[in-house]
Amino acid sequence: MRDVFESLSDKLQATLGDLRSKGTLSEDDLAAAMREIRLALLEADVNFRVVKTFVEAVRERAIGEEVRASLTPGQQVVKIVNDELTELLGTTGSKLVFAQTPPTVILLCGLQGSGKTTAAGKLAKLLKKQGKNPALVACDLQRPAAVEQLKTLGRQIDVPVFERGVGGDPVAVARYGLETARSQGRDVLIVDTAGRLHVDRDLMDELVRVKQAVKPHNVLLVIDSMLGQDAVNVAEQFQEAVDFDGVLLTKLDGDARGGAALSIRAVTGRPIKYASVGEKLDALEEFHPDRLASRILGMGDVLSLIEKAEAEITQDEAKDLERKIKQSDFGLDDMLSMLNRLKRMGSLRSMLGMIPGLGSQLKDVDVDEGQLARVEAIILSMTPKERRSPSVIDGQRRRRIAKGSGTTVQAVNQLLQQHKQMQTMMKQATKGKLPAPGATGSRAPARSSSRSSSKKKRRR
Repeated sequence: MRDVFESLSDKLQATLGDLRSKGTLSEDDLAAAMREIRLALLEADVNFRVVKTFVEAVRERAIGEEVRASLTPGQQVVKIVNDELTELLGTTGSKLVFAQTPPTVILLCGLQGSGKTTAAGKLAKLLKKQGKNPALVACDLQRPAAVEQLKTLGRQIDVPVFERGVGGDPVAVARYGLETARSQGRDVLIVDTAGRLHVDRDLMDELVRVKQAVKPHNVLLVIDSMLGQDAVNVAEQFQEAVDFDGVLLTKLDGDARGGAALSIRAVTGRPIKYASVGEKLDALEEFHPDRLASRILGMGDVLSLIEKAEAEITQDEAKDLERKIKQSDFGLDDMLSMLNRLKRMGSLRSMLGMIPGLGSQLKDVDVDEGQLARVEAIILSMTPKERRSPSVIDGQRRRRIAKGSGTTVQAVNQLLQQHKQMQTMMKQATKGKLPAPGATGSRAPARSSSRSSSKKKRRR
């Protein structure tokens, strides 16, 4: 979510960074900081009423006894901002309600173009990954090709789509979908409904009738993060008509300014339950307000990083990797497997931004996502024997591998060197002799100095 909140994050971190450096805080210091926080939130398209309430809450706590008595008043104000930001976003994550007697019905609603149909597919895939047995029902009979789009998504994730073409009554289709889900023993039914380019009476009437027909356990409003201030107005109108239970935010990976995410819960009282953070069907995450607040303030999000890693490696794989490391049997195939899991976890910049302190440092660094693809091409250009025993790769083999992977001999050399360094560090780690960070010998040679380093070793 770094792209959406990048500008807001940079401004808040700069403002709070100035406070951190001060041993004492004057009223002028606090007034200036509150002014900068207000401007940063308004520029991020946060609703002006929400901004006013937020700044007043921070100011009231910041001038209180807890800050004056603190030995580190600047740090205390940062904590207050983090607490209030978490409160603004919803304090804790909000889960779906699952019915005691299945199927659990989830009704998706929203404007046309908000990404409802894709969100339905993403949600079905996420629930399936969590052990559910979902189905989709195509009730969007207004938008051309909406039914076909949902059927295509269903095939991609191996989830059935219940539909009756495009010429029927969406209420009848919804009832048919619910009956079919029950007969097939499906425990979750996701209902994709029609939208309009704007809120109108016909849209709301149809939505109310579909809701009455299937009696959903969860009504999720799908909101496009790019709407900014308009997202709040749309949310209020849908709340009045169908009283939704939560929000699914789409396009948080775009260039939106984040105002919708920071405004909707405060204005409607309804939590954000899910956030779509990419175009792929697995790019849907449960929304954690506390983690997002930490990321916005540059404090990282280690829990989400751990969860992503756990989702991509099974217990058996972890034990096998541990065995290979202990036996010094970590080959290039294992390295390739690790890289593939890394790719599935998301973009490198996004993951590195979850590590506390790295987000701001990487702001101007060009993270080369294509490097993983080049490494994969090099390894796949090797024979099975070469991948198991890289020591057999001589100069002639290196030239063949470089040609086969469309890279250079230098790139092949660099990969082999990195693999060797990984093996060395793993051996040291298993023996409890891993050097402290920054210690001599623990740092990999920089790209530009690799040749000079090797020359020095040969001279010795």
